[in-house]
Amino acid sequence: MKKILAFIIVLLLASKTFAQYNTVNYRAMGDKGFHNKDYYEAAYYYRKAAEGLKIDPQKKVPFTPDNNVKGNKQVSKVTDVNYVRYQLAESYRLYENYLEAEPWYYQVINDNAEAQYPLVRLWYGVCLRADQHFDESIKELTEFKQVYRGGDSKLVELAEKEINNCKFAKDQYQYPILLNVTKLKGQWNSDGSNYAVVRRDNNFYFTSSRLIKSDKKHLNRIYQTTAGMDKPEIINLRDNGSGKETEYGTPSLSPQGNRLYLTRWYKIGTKIVHAIYKSDWNGSEWSSPQKLNANVNAEGFNAIQPFVCKDGKTMLFVSNKPGGQGGDDIWMSELDNAGNPISSTNLGSTINTPSDEQAPYYDAGNKRLIYSSKGFIGLGGFDFFESFGEPTRWGQPRNMGYPMNSAKDDLYFSPDPNNETKFFVSSDRESDCCLELFEVTDQRYFAGGFLVDCNAHKPLAGAKVTLVDSLSKENMKQVTLAKDGKYFFKITTKRPYNLMFEKDGYFTKVLPLPTHGRTSADTLFGADVCLQAFVVDKPMVINNILYDYGKSTLRPESETELNGVVTILKDNPKFKIELSSHTDSVGSDAYNNKLSQERAQACVDYIVSKGIEDTRVFAKGYGKTKPIAPNSLPDGKDNPDGRQLNRRTEFTVLKTD
Repeated sequence: MKKILAFIIVLLLASKTFAQYNTVNYRAMGDKGFHNKDYYEAAYYYRKAAEGLKIDPQKKVPFTPDNNVKGNKQVSKVTDVNYVRYQLAESYRLYENYLEAEPWYYQVINDNAEAQYPLVRLWYGVCLRADQHFDESIKELTEFKQVYRGGDSKLVELAEKEINNCKFAKDQYQYPILLNVTKLKGQWNSDGSNYAVVRRDNNFYFTSSRLIKSDKKHLNRIYQTTAGMDKPEIINLRDNGSGKETEYGTPSLSPQGNRLYLTRWYKIGTKIVHAIYKSDWNGSEWSSPQKLNANVNAEGFNAIQPFVCKDGKTMLFVSNKPGGQGGDDIWMSELDNAGNPISSTNLGSTINTPSDEQAPYYDAGNKRLIYSSKGFIGLGGFDFFESFGEPTRWGQPRNMGYPMNSAKDDLYFSPDPNNETKFFVSSDRESDCCLELFEVTDQRYFAGGFLVDCNAHKPLAGAKVTLVDSLSKENMKQVTLAKDGKYFFKITTKRPYNLMFEKDGYFTKVLPLPTHGRTSADTLFGADVCLQAFVVDKPMVINNILYDYGKSTLRPESETELNGVVTILKDNPKFKIELSSHTDSVGSDAYNNKLSQERAQACVDYIVSKGIEDTRVFAKGYGKTKPIAPNSLPDGKDNPDGRQLNRRTEFTVLKTD
């Protein structure tokens, strides 16, 4: 960020000088900036070169087809044109301006220059992923894997990883985590980078590279402000350094608030030297920063981003020193009473990857580690991951999902100690260049209710209730009910879920989890759910199965009742049942047997038509052979009420496994 701002100032001062010349070799100037890894500067000069060659960026891309997308070949050789296009795209990508890089990569591909630039389709696919064109990115990355002959297996692995990122991102954007992410307003965010906010009591500490008017420069400094958002003020660290242009950031306070750990860095030539320091509060000011010893600051390597745990005896930090998994890794150090490190331990291969990990936060009470990584499947750039455990044993890191993460860089998780549903993160999701400060509100909630017996209306202790992902069919969590029959689950995303209720001797029931009705207490409790008991081989009457006189055709209201049987069979996929029909005593045995069989079969046919396998449902007509009430009174007169009870339809569970 500092390079970008300094370069803008140089441009303003040098604009008159450039105007004095008719010809400026912008391509050479771009090459110089690119060689020095000043990609913002390189992009500026390559863009000037493109304008001189009259190259149109052609923002149209494959998913918005246009056949008229060739560059202007009349003003220069095709090789010159595509060189500038490719270098300009590379410069934009390397300072993470994917939106600007995307059309320039496409121009190179569209001009059939892939032989000269064999990685162009890979980087184009990466830009498409970063710009959330996931299907198009998968297409380009897949084609890259098929045509690439360069022999570098790591590039093919990168393409495969980016394809998996796209698939993961598509799911995340469709069913986001229940979080509200909002950029902080007011003086929190400035024209520079703003990141790594920490709250203590009513005070906030954060890092910003905003313009320092007294120095007329943009330099990273640690700022302090209050919850009422007074104007942020620079913390004066009284640095007695060597006079180098020193910068500070990523503050972490000791539990008592009287010791500040920070990253301090400066530039030697083109190399930036980072190390971790501490500064003590003497009651009126902060002391000159003291560099921590070699347990943290290994000679010749970088150490950054300290985080001091609540016990004040443990510090996590980031370093690229030997003994890690590759790149920047998360490390842990024990601290003595003076705050000096006495050890250094890499958190291991479960947490760290050959790529970069940064910005650790650890909640010892909940044994929860939150940090950022580029090494796992995610949405792109640095993503937040969480792992539960402790230094000698970590659980597999889990991506914290969208919108916690974005297609760009997301770092520096920090909770608000005054509000358990709020925390802060830093992200460049709304910027072309720089981290900004965001506030995140946790909108996840608990959903639950009570499970009872349908007949007795008493709680079903010992029953199991399972939260099931409706899409993957994965069981997310299962609870066994106590005597009160109460259950609840934490709902974290907008994915559709089912609740499955089970108890031996009862029909299993599966119900969709309601997606509305949250209460002010962030808890959703529905009406009681009941389970119906059953006994194998014991018939159960299905009410309201009606036919016209002497016919076996189901009436519409009968279908409504049979839908309940269909639901039971779908919720209990191992069950087999007998569907039986019975008549009263009017008519001959042969007539009643035939009519009852046809009626039972009509019920079975309807159930099968709803997707139930015909091997699970059997029709049986019993005619008048199994009355459950007298068809006539003791005096021989007709008993219409009894005959009504005998004209019934039943189902019997034959098998449950």
